[in-house]
Amino acid sequence: MYITRPTRTSSNGKTYETILLRESYRADGKVKNRTIANLTHCNPHEIAALELALKHKDDLTALVSLSKAVEVKEGPSVGAVWVIYQVAKRLGIEKALGRGMAGQLAMWQVMARVLDQGSRLSAVRLAQIHAGGDVLGMKRGFDEDDLYENLKWLAEQQAGIERRLLAERRGKRKPELFLYDVTSSYLEGQQNELGAYGYNRDGKRGKKQIVIGLLCDEVGEPVSTEVFAGNTQDVETFPSQVRKAVERFGCERVTFVGDRGMIKSAGIEVLAREGFHYITALTKPQIETLLKSGVLQMELFDEELCEVEKEGVRYILRRNPRRAEEMMASRADKRGSVEAFLREQNGYLKEHAKAQESVAVRKVGEKIERLRLEGWLRVEAAGRVLSLRVDATVLEEELRLDGCYVIRTDLPKAVADKRVVHDRYKELTEVERAFRTCKTGHLEIRPVYVRTEESTRGHVLVVMLAYLIVRELQRAWASLDVTVEEGLHQLSTLCSLEIRVNGQASCHKIPQPRELSQKLLAALGVRWPEVLPHRNLRVVTKRKLPSRRKTA
Repeated sequence: MYITRPTRTSSNGKTYETILLRESYRADGKVKNRTIANLTHCNPHEIAALELALKHKDDLTALVSLSKAVEVKEGPSVGAVWVIYQVAKRLGIEKALGRGMAGQLAMWQVMARVLDQGSRLSAVRLAQIHAGGDVLGMKRGFDEDDLYENLKWLAEQQAGIERRLLAERRGKRKPELFLYDVTSSYLEGQQNELGAYGYNRDGKRGKKQIVIGLLCDEVGEPVSTEVFAGNTQDVETFPSQVRKAVERFGCERVTFVGDRGMIKSAGIEVLAREGFHYITALTKPQIETLLKSGVLQMELFDEELCEVEKEGVRYILRRNPRRAEEMMASRADKRGSVEAFLREQNGYLKEHAKAQESVAVRKVGEKIERLRLEGWLRVEAAGRVLSLRVDATVLEEELRLDGCYVIRTDLPKAVADKRVVHDRYKELTEVERAFRTCKTGHLEIRPVYVRTEESTRGHVLVVMLAYLIVRELQRAWASLDVTVEEGLHQLSTLCSLEIRVNGQASCHKIPQPRELSQKLLAALGVRWPEVLPHRNLRVVTKRKLPSRRKTA
């Protein structure tokens, strides 16, 4: 920065001087200048003080005498929101959402979810700390009610947003393979319109839940998400994904990859009508049925892939020795846990003469069932002493399929050989990784602070879009040995500086990043702004902190 004094001469021959605070910058290989503040009306002492400050900017000890005239305040945090926004633009998220006020509010919800996982009220408070409004170029402020309304807008516009986002990432090249899986997320409250009791993957008994489906392309990039009632079966969610591929994304040749039990006969019929194919895995009972019918034989299960074809359906078989060892070790641990519990019950029966033997038997039996060992392990009692009985025949039958799995597909061999089919099925781990990040990792889709169906769908869409950004940050920062949380925390310390002269003229200066911040920016290929217009948006909350938090 520097101070310049351009002059102009009027028609009557009088000369006028303007005193400007300016800075130089380089753009497109050319050196340009911009005006930061007009200092013409400042008194000469103040102007001299600023000139002295700029002259001695590398030795601030010479500026102690100017502390009363020049005031420097910490501005909003810029680093994290700037990086998240630039990544979102690169991924096409901003263009998919649109540049209108609704799109900007949605973009802020996505950015806030990456920054800190909370409610709409939390997102408003984040906007009071971070320069999100300045980065997004918002023209007006907002409160939590605006964000709740924006969730409804997101739900209404979801189909168009997902379609535009896919076009931004892939152009006219349509996906030819979709990875699909579902998960559930439990609810703390009872009022969510989609909340229902169902198979709870979170292990939260007595909690209502929602079911979430996630559709990804061949590299694991999320393409679409959908929310179902909490009691929806996995197979019931699948036909809508096929329709989505046809109607929303205009796909003509697609192979769907789904986990075992996901793609069954009804789903296969839906795929066949559209000319689509599938890759899935068989459940253990289905494998046993094929073994009994002679379609498969146990000797075919080996560490190397083996293939069997029957009536146009291909079965790819393999036995994973490492997985077999893990299952054996897990079974032994569970049995050891039951044995320890049984010893406790025997000790209790011995010390308490009035204790009922039937109660102890029931408790041990319940533990066996919880650990899913009831097929080959049972508890018996004789003379107030409990013991375990192992059904060796059943156990041997269970052991023989340890580490064995069968992948089923109707893809012709000319399109994909057995190795390709096997590897495509294994890519479902990308969807599982997305669920881990969205549920229990960085993004924490729980807890769900909304109640209506539209708001729930909008909330889940926000999480999916935020995951795209987190995924990009993970890839870029992996070589720096920095987690996404650590990187964002480091960048959040980059704040603008408000420089005010004599309580009047002011400007917002963006400081140069520290070394680690520069590395984080360089890894992403993000350029640091030289200046960021400050808009003084009024971002407020209608709710106050609970009294117990105020006391704390």
